[in-house]
Amino acid sequence: MKTIILLLAFCTFLAGPAFAQDQHRRPDDIKQYLEQLDSTERDRYQKPSQVIDALKVKPGMAVADLGSGSGYFTRRFVEAVTETGIVYAVDIEPEMLAYAKESVIHMHTAYTAEFILAMPDSPKLPFESIDLLFVCNTIHHLEERSKYFRDLRSSLKIGARIAIIDFYPDERSGDLGFPKHHLVSRDTVIQEMAAAGYKLAREHSFLPKQYFLEFVPK
Repeated sequence: MKTIILLLAFCTFLAGPAFAQDQHRRPDDIKQYLEQLDSTERDRYQKPSQVIDALKVKPGMAVADLGSGSGYFTRRFVEAVTETGIVYAVDIEPEMLAYAKESVIHMHTAYTAEFILAMPDSPKLPFESIDLLFVCNTIHHLEERSKYFRDLRSSLKIGARIAIIDFYPDERSGDLGFPKHHLVSRDTVIQEMAAAGYKLAREHSFLPKQYFLEFVPK
């Protein structure tokens, strides 16, 4: 079993990390919060298997889970890319990163993964290392988003994609348990990604509470 372990953290508020820590208060009970992120209730609206299929994740790919939180998607990416690929779990919250690492270890399967403790303004990903950068319920935690994604472009391989999933900032997302005023709209994300040097390549509409966008460099 090939296991590369670094340490990396990012936090989320319903399913993602806490990059802009001034915007969101750190959960009082991290363990309870992480268990909530892994709940079967989430499966019903997050549709993780459909998301993985839609992204065409294959063995041998290099996937970065930006704002990995509990490892909800990290574990699924580990299964999809197999030990021939690599998954980078990225978070700014050490406890969450440790939780995600333990959850991957407890899968009892061969894997290749790095757990990266990130900075709020940098994911600290290796140069030209990523086929797919996955950002779920995390975009609204990032500050200076256009600059953030412009700066991380050097971490992408030729042909790489960026997938962004986040909650609609209106009635479509239902009761999220936190105020929606800090959420970022689909149109704003597209505009900011364009400013960062990316274009919308594909949009998926099967998630009831969230938009699901794929971007590629211009």
